[in-house]
Amino acid sequence: MLSVLVPGGTGQLGRDLAALASEDVEVVAPGSAELDLTSTGAVVAAVSALAERAREGGREPLVVNAAAYTAVDAAETDERRAFAVNADGPRVLAAACSSRRIPLLHVSTDYVFPGDADRPYEPEDTLGPRSAYGRTKAAGEDAVLGSGARAWIVRTAWVYGKSGGNFVHTMLRLEKEHDRLSVVDDQRGSPTWSADLAAGLLELGKSVVDGRAPARRVLHCTGAGEVTWFGFARAIFAEIGADPERVKPCTTAEFPRPAQRPAYSVLSNEAWRAAGLTPLRPWREALHAYFATP
Repeated sequence: MLSVLVPGGTGQLGRDLAALASEDVEVVAPGSAELDLTSTGAVVAAVSALAERAREGGREPLVVNAAAYTAVDAAETDERRAFAVNADGPRVLAAACSSRRIPLLHVSTDYVFPGDADRPYEPEDTLGPRSAYGRTKAAGEDAVLGSGARAWIVRTAWVYGKSGGNFVHTMLRLEKEHDRLSVVDDQRGSPTWSADLAAGLLELGKSVVDGRAPARRVLHCTGAGEVTWFGFARAIFAEIGADPERVKPCTTAEFPRPAQRPAYSVLSNEAWRAAGLTPLRPWREALHAYFATP
């Protein structure tokens, strides 16, 4: 019996977490307009309300932080705001959870790594973010882990969902607008359907409140396997019956962006599996299920 607070509840991951509400799992998922992580008073009040609601309902409280400043390119010129949401906010949230002895799951990103590896990143690998977004998310991890709260960091990557802006939605729009597309083929990662990620986070949350919490405080959770953005785009075209040959490969140099992207950001899910948690299905299988779901 859980009572879950999900800051960032109107984002694609937050909505999928809210959709997991059941008789045994109560979910309150406020968006930033209802719960601004940069407002200390609002955060403290929300965590206090969670504790009271859980106590009255005979449930175990849990916070899953899905709130983040995710405008990667905009963060290059707005790092102060990104830091406020991605680092200062989680610091306050973790402190509030610590004071109430409420466990916290904090979602982070592959962008905390430099992207120059030749094998999947393990949770304990050295960080080296190369963008403002990555730096602020790394600072958020440090803040949460240093808070004294019972907290776990869950890094994920290349998330897409039914709502919000994401790569899948961008490809669907561009497929209608252009006969041919050029997509970067020298950046490699693991696409992750937000619905699968939400289920994984809930499984982790249940293990925490049941006393089976992983000893490792940093875990990775992504769709299994890896692909480039070009390969991902072709798979999306194939799912909707469009000709994948319309998608052509290009290099990162041919498609410059304000923020540097990791060339290789595949995350190893071995620590997740070792913790007794269910690995997410292969990314291609998940993509097919995504399109088969209304």
